[in-house]
Amino acid sequence: MDIVLEVVDHYVADRIYAWALPIQQLPFDAYSNYGNGTIQRTSNWEYRPSTHLFHLEPAAQAYESVWSRDNVWRQMFTLFFLGWVFAMVNYFFFATLSYVFVFDKATFKHPKYLKNQIRQEIKKALIAMPGISVPTCMVFLLEVRGYTRLYGHTAEGPGAWYDYAQIFFFILFTDALIYWIHRGLHHPRIYKWLHKAHHRWIMPTPYASYAFHPLDGFAQSAPYHLFPMLFPMHKFVFITAFMFVNLWTIMIHDGEYITDNPVINGSACHSAHHLYFNYNYGQFLTVWDRLGGSYRKPDAEWFDKQTKMSEKTWQSGVKEMERLQKVVEGDDSREYSTAEKKLQ
Repeated sequence: MDIVLEVVDHYVADRIYAWALPIQQLPFDAYSNYGNGTIQRTSNWEYRPSTHLFHLEPAAQAYESVWSRDNVWRQMFTLFFLGWVFAMVNYFFFATLSYVFVFDKATFKHPKYLKNQIRQEIKKALIAMPGISVPTCMVFLLEVRGYTRLYGHTAEGPGAWYDYAQIFFFILFTDALIYWIHRGLHHPRIYKWLHKAHHRWIMPTPYASYAFHPLDGFAQSAPYHLFPMLFPMHKFVFITAFMFVNLWTIMIHDGEYITDNPVINGSACHSAHHLYFNYNYGQFLTVWDRLGGSYRKPDAEWFDKQTKMSEKTWQSGVKEMERLQKVVEGDDSREYSTAEKKLQ
């Protein structure tokens, strides 16, 4: 995240902090005499590029705040707002694209689609995002301040082979941990306090992707931060993986079952998780669900456009869903929409 932080500092944050927290008074030797003969306020901070790939020469504002770029409080606040803004932009942009071009609007007629569900999903997501950003910015701070094994050049890592192999290691490692974390969130003593909020959506839309309890959201993202603390990881691979994970979270809630892949835990598998509760806890792969005895193959009818949204398929799924829901949650407090209502 130091690369992202440097770019944000250069183009945005330097000006904000110089304006909000300007240096008022410094000893004479901490001032710099610029070529035009004016004396500018400055700090003792020195610019060091976060990567060898580019050099962003700081403007004068980079030296004009009492909180210089290496100030821990500044970094923490910037990373907090950066995470919050990124989450909102990613959420609304990609969830909306998925909703418009991918999501099957026939879902609105499903008997387990909630009244005003999209509005509820967005509201829940907006409440969750700043809460998730708090612990996330703390982890990002550790990364920025060097408490990880992130590296910026192939020569600093295990070798050229690892620049590619780390992608597979990252997926395998994080998927294993997320499986057990997610399964743990379904423990009766934890579920109702944290994970139940996300399972409110029996038939989720792409806007349900961020609609969960903040601690639930961070818990399932923790393995992504743990990996570079334990293993070498290229900075750009980490940034790319972080963006992909956020996109994947939206994709598995789009309700469009393109392929019945036995290895990938895609949208169909995750829809089965929402409908049938205690199955398919994995994030990317089905391997841990198979090993843990929690894999449920998506209903075959879901992959046929003629049967996916048929009354027969709906009633079959709803019957089992209601049986499992009573076991997992007890009384159902959801307010459902009805098939007779117009599409939203």
